[in-house]
Amino acid sequence: MSPKAPITQDVMTIPRKLPEGKINLVGLTRDQLRDALIEHGTPEKQAKMRTGQIWQWIYQWGVRDFAEMTNLAKAYRAQLAETFVIEIPEVVTRQVSEDGTRKYLCRIAGGHEVEVVYIPEEDRGTLCISSQVGCTLTCSFCHTGTQKLVRNLTAAEIVGQVMMARDDLEEWPVPGAPKDETRLLSNIVLMGMGEPLYNFENVRDAMKIAMDPEGISLSRRRITLSTSGVVPEIARTAEEIGCLLAISFHATTNETRDVLVPINKRWNIEELLQALASYPKASNSERITFEYVMLDGVNDSDEDAHRLIDHIKRHNIPAKINLIPFNEWPGAPYKRSSNNRIRAFANIIYQAGYASPIRKTRGEDIMAACGQLKSATERARKSRKQIAAEAGLQS
Repeated sequence: MSPKAPITQDVMTIPRKLPEGKINLVGLTRDQLRDALIEHGTPEKQAKMRTGQIWQWIYQWGVRDFAEMTNLAKAYRAQLAETFVIEIPEVVTRQVSEDGTRKYLCRIAGGHEVEVVYIPEEDRGTLCISSQVGCTLTCSFCHTGTQKLVRNLTAAEIVGQVMMARDDLEEWPVPGAPKDETRLLSNIVLMGMGEPLYNFENVRDAMKIAMDPEGISLSRRRITLSTSGVVPEIARTAEEIGCLLAISFHATTNETRDVLVPINKRWNIEELLQALASYPKASNSERITFEYVMLDGVNDSDEDAHRLIDHIKRHNIPAKINLIPFNEWPGAPYKRSSNNRIRAFANIIYQAGYASPIRKTRGEDIMAACGQLKSATERARKSRKQIAAEAGLQS
């Protein structure tokens, strides 16, 4: 593969120090939490035990007030409260769809906003979380991509979305109560605003916290990271996070993918497929999900379906293909493929031996469906005409 320039983005991540001078413990790794406690007066011999106790209060029980951490001495709790806080993103609005989907608009430091979506199903509850404010990728079919990138989210703001949803679902267990294995929030998908692999360290640290067995305790198989194809970070994802992987693929030729997913101009289909071929080996041969939005007359032909199969077979990638009916938004430059066309496309893939589920559109009535996320204030600032004009420029 030809050498590429290093991945850089002109974005900042806010420091962990809060305006009032206190340090937020949410989002710190175990080592960082231990170091912070020692730095602010916890004896080094006690630090490991105190880290474990505080970790459980925050991530297993969902406690935000040090005064409630009853297995810590009262004086120590007061000492912690003087230096530290336990803060998560603030819910600005909460909308509930006719199908039960919940969409939250969350405010984070600096007054910025991100959207988070909870999708309940019979056998699972999936939380779609964001990794950046806005997005840099300008994928022409995606509403989120019409909002410019502002900054990366911190690890605290990423795992804080999970904690916020557990608050709303009232899912924190009660200390001492029998363990309940049923989960309202059982899965996480990094498919909200932003490209997770352009914010790798913060995403990694947040997901490590979510997977920690003494906290939120989600299996790595319950977490799916979706990338548009930041090739150099794919192997690193397997090594340092180990979660499932989904690829925003959406086209079978470079010519079409260059328009739909412009990052393809940097790492083309062949480079991406080579990286994916290596990924499952690092993750116990679990299938990679190919996300494929169905756009009328753009990428939905029988030829596209056969090319997609050829790409996957040629590289021997364990895969399933998730077909996504296009979710239209004001000024969108594309139309959804017909149901018959989507079914015909799915059938070709299925006959070739690959799972080809057609994603059921959820939360469309509250603009919570795939590709529709965009902070409400950003939407309110722009007229339909402005959004349409921008979409026309990007298509």
